[in-house]
Amino acid sequence: MAREETASIDLVDAETVRQLSVAVMLAALTAVLAQFSIDLPGGVPFSFQPFGIFFAGLLLGPVWGGFSISLYVLVGLAGAPVYSNAAAGLGYVFGPTGGFLVGFAVAAVVIGAVAHRSLTPTPIGSLSAIPTAIALLAGLVVIYLIGLPWLASVNGWTLTRAASFMALFAVGDLLKTAITTGIVAGGTELFADRR
Repeated sequence: MAREETASIDLVDAETVRQLSVAVMLAALTAVLAQFSIDLPGGVPFSFQPFGIFFAGLLLGPVWGGFSISLYVLVGLAGAPVYSNAAAGLGYVFGPTGGFLVGFAVAAVVIGAVAHRSLTPTPIGSLSAIPTAIALLAGLVVIYLIGLPWLASVNGWTLTRAASFMALFAVGDLLKTAITTGIVAGGTELFADRR
């Protein structure tokens, strides 16, 4: 009796599996970073979430970076306590910070697109400090462009009042972009030294 031979068919290529795995890990990292937060008056917590968004865009590029942070937002929307201070659910998303959460997903796409100038990411070690800083600042602008009007609308504030309220947050977020740029630049030098 002849032995039947079967052909192996890869339904998903290895690169897609790798990108998906990293995207899920970065979504989980963002959830962990969100728990390191300080509640401030006005309903907007100061947290380390932006680091997750920054690295999703920088490591994964626009497509998978956007997927990663969208996954994070959707998991919290579904009820998992992944937002700042273990918050979750539809009510939280429609609260003062909802625009910032939406902005996070869009920002990851923008950061990836600006940093890599392509839908396909390049290795993070090939990114230099200036394009990285520009990409992060572009992402930060997107977060605030979406988050500020939402915050103003939910709280019944003028856009000017919302902007003045968020000024201190903006300083902290600029510091986070500088730290992230330093980490990427330091990593680039480390990789260059090993060649």
